[in-house]
Amino acid sequence: MSESRTEISSLGEFGLIEHLTKNIEIKNASTIVSVGDDAAVIDHFGKQTVITNDLLLEGIHFDLMYTPLKHLGYKSVVVNLSDIYAMNAVPTQIILSIGISSRFSVEALEEFYEGVYAACEAYDVDLIGGDTSTSQKGFVISVTALGEVAPDKFVKRSGAQKGDLLCVSGDLGAAFLGLTLLEREKQIFIENPTIQPDLEGEKYVVGRILKPEARKDIVQFFSEKELLPTSMIDVSDGLSSEILHICKQSRVGCVLYEEKIPIGEETKMAAFKFNLDPTACALSGGEDYELLFTIKQDDFDKLGGIDIAIIGYITDAEAGSTIFTKGGGKHPITAQGWNAFK
Repeated sequence: MSESRTEISSLGEFGLIEHLTKNIEIKNASTIVSVGDDAAVIDHFGKQTVITNDLLLEGIHFDLMYTPLKHLGYKSVVVNLSDIYAMNAVPTQIILSIGISSRFSVEALEEFYEGVYAACEAYDVDLIGGDTSTSQKGFVISVTALGEVAPDKFVKRSGAQKGDLLCVSGDLGAAFLGLTLLEREKQIFIENPTIQPDLEGEKYVVGRILKPEARKDIVQFFSEKELLPTSMIDVSDGLSSEILHICKQSRVGCVLYEEKIPIGEETKMAAFKFNLDPTACALSGGEDYELLFTIKQDDFDKLGGIDIAIIGYITDAEAGSTIFTKGGGKHPITAQGWNAFK
């Protein structure tokens, strides 16, 4: 990146938008009109449209003391795409709006947009519009994602039924431990700025918080196997919270087995360093962006060949939502994950 600093005021709002979006390449046939008009035009050719939005606020959802702007741009897109995949849909377009203060230069925003475009490239998504505004309180990011799905093939949170298998992709808890490590180093730096951050070789857990990935491959797998989950949600607030969302909206209970929860070796080692229970990190940590879903028992044989773990099953609502621990105990599942208003 250049050493020079270009003030945003030198370009103006429309000049800034033109500067940041001049190299857009359209990837989807459904994108008819993109950036540059009063509104975008999309045509999903008979498929159903899925729409989601996320608001990311500096100091609440991200900390620029340890979050590189390029990573932030990438993550801002990915967390929205994860919601589209959680509906069993394929993301196609995004709309990005930002609020910025004068402390940001044009070069800083170029770095942020590098990450945005990298995510668009990785997931074959088109940036089709947005807005910019002055913000008096930090960096504000709003992303709307659109996707498409074959008629009535979308999956909601409310379709789980008694006897269904409870499944999750990937592994859990890493993002929370990455955040814990970054927050620790931030506090050390604040107390003594001469001490350089030490991430202790924890590339995996730090990567999971700074540059998460959405599970595009899982939704592609469902399509290839002709497997339609009965319910699904992405794991953004912690496994326990997401399980309870599915149970509440499906009006069912569940049994979860602690020993079946997938936790990576790097995550376990990082948890032990911080004297934390890896299972607690998985249940309550959040920001893993894995997919939690239920399937009919008849579809069990379709699950081979991909990193999906069966972690429990669905019961009647009257049985409640419980977890069996490794020690043989049985406890109610409680939501202790991220709360946007705490």
